[in-house]
Amino acid sequence: MTTPAAKPAVSEAVSGATTGADWWRGAVIYQIYPRSFQDSDGDGIGDLKGIAARLDHVAWLGADAIWLSPIFRSPMADMGYDVSDYTDIDPLFGTLEDFDALVARAHELGLKVIIDQVLSHSSDRHAWFTASKARGETADWYVWADPKPDGTPPNNWQSVFGGSSWEYSPERGQYYLHNFLIQQPDMNLRNPKVQDAQLKVLDFWLKRGVDGFRLDAINYCIHDAKLRNNPAAKPDPVRWPPVSTYDMQDHLHDKSQPEMLPFLRRIRALTDSYPDRAMVGEVGDGPGRALELMAEYTSHGDKLHMAYSFDMLGPEFTPAHFRTKIESFFAAAPDGWPSWSFSNHDVNRHVSRWAKFGTPEDVARLAISMLASFEGTIGIYQGEELGQTETDLEYSELTDPPGIRFWPENKGRDGCRTPMVWDAGPNAGFSTGKPWLPVKAPQAARNVAAERAKPDSVLAHYRAMLAFRRATPALRAGKTRFLDGLPDPVLGFERRLGDTTLTCLFNLGPAPVRLPLPGGTPTGPVRAATLTGTALTLGPNGAIWLETTA
Repeated sequence: MTTPAAKPAVSEAVSGATTGADWWRGAVIYQIYPRSFQDSDGDGIGDLKGIAARLDHVAWLGADAIWLSPIFRSPMADMGYDVSDYTDIDPLFGTLEDFDALVARAHELGLKVIIDQVLSHSSDRHAWFTASKARGETADWYVWADPKPDGTPPNNWQSVFGGSSWEYSPERGQYYLHNFLIQQPDMNLRNPKVQDAQLKVLDFWLKRGVDGFRLDAINYCIHDAKLRNNPAAKPDPVRWPPVSTYDMQDHLHDKSQPEMLPFLRRIRALTDSYPDRAMVGEVGDGPGRALELMAEYTSHGDKLHMAYSFDMLGPEFTPAHFRTKIESFFAAAPDGWPSWSFSNHDVNRHVSRWAKFGTPEDVARLAISMLASFEGTIGIYQGEELGQTETDLEYSELTDPPGIRFWPENKGRDGCRTPMVWDAGPNAGFSTGKPWLPVKAPQAARNVAAERAKPDSVLAHYRAMLAFRRATPALRAGKTRFLDGLPDPVLGFERRLGDTTLTCLFNLGPAPVRLPLPGGTPTGPVRAATLTGTALTLGPNGAIWLETTA
């Protein structure tokens, strides 16, 4: 017989974010991509007023905080990650007054507000860079180097977006470094004056009432002072050569330098001068090294509060993969804190990425069941609560630079950035005008209104799962012990807090798996799990939680 589990009570009341200095530990952070969340003025681009109008959805879902991708003044060469003014809002999104109103509305709903900060580089339109090119007051605020005698770049460093990461400036007679687009020159954060300037930017937003920062590409901030060449990477036996020359190098010298740690301590000291603030850093590096940096950047309580990498944002979907990442982090930093997520604005949506492991709906439900059970803070990317899939775009519809450059081998990031779908109306309720990226039928079918009307929808399961996490201290604060000897592809671990042990079991495959019945009482939003005598059967992408009290 099937033993049903009691689901946690979920009221219509809005969420209330965890309070206190440690509110971020175990929190649920909902990422909003401003261009694509809600358009309020019909220009086809999402904006701050639109976000404020839709925050009820995020609170109703059960998140603790929102993270806003960049909203600052920008030429939009990289959709806002090329900042030309760090202390003003781009007119596409609204005004500083609109931002203040959004923060006030979020706080009214019990939501913290985290904003993106791009410290490693600016736009080439920033006044700092203009003066630097002219060898003015900010002459040494960017990374400049002389060409080799034959005119070639100073070294072999490659840009993430393809080609050399050096661009020659005739005005100055030198090359400048850009880890990303040519329009994104790298700041010289070895210069204390540059650090001071960026700290003033952070202080501006802290004074304005933000609850924290998501620090973009934080390990890219400081380069090797000697500009040594990167060694060649070990060829990947699965795919070689890679799409981009960037992946042909082992990036020992163009990022992830030890001098980053003192700067992180300065940022933390500023942040700690305000109550109840928190930072999450994005660490972009290769497997293994990224986890080491996450641990290093969050250990000892004097740098980042938490960090995330791309280790769970790829195609791997095995019990060993998830176990290794979590165990490795806490082994390296017992006092550190991770942030885990499966999707964001930089990668294909996980329901599509992991399509071979189950139906879109089953994979979506399993994903949040697992993620909400992990030790750490978790991130949800807008739309994933609907089981949203990657949008299939034509080349003519692209806006993302790497997609345009490397099509069709790399289709870029536009497929995960298409507008949020709210209802069955025109453009799925996102805009009365033509959206900046198209809303297509497969995505529009998974809209908020339709899923709220179905008690068994992916959205309903997300909400129940977040309520379960909020109501279960062991899931937010318990320590993790992974279980050995489970049949493949079952992932199993215990979360322990005080006298309570919660055994969490997940079937990562589309076929049923039978295993001996563990002890404990079923609890939470159990899915596709059958208890018969002394055995437990986990159906396709099934999940169960079993609680015991000493």
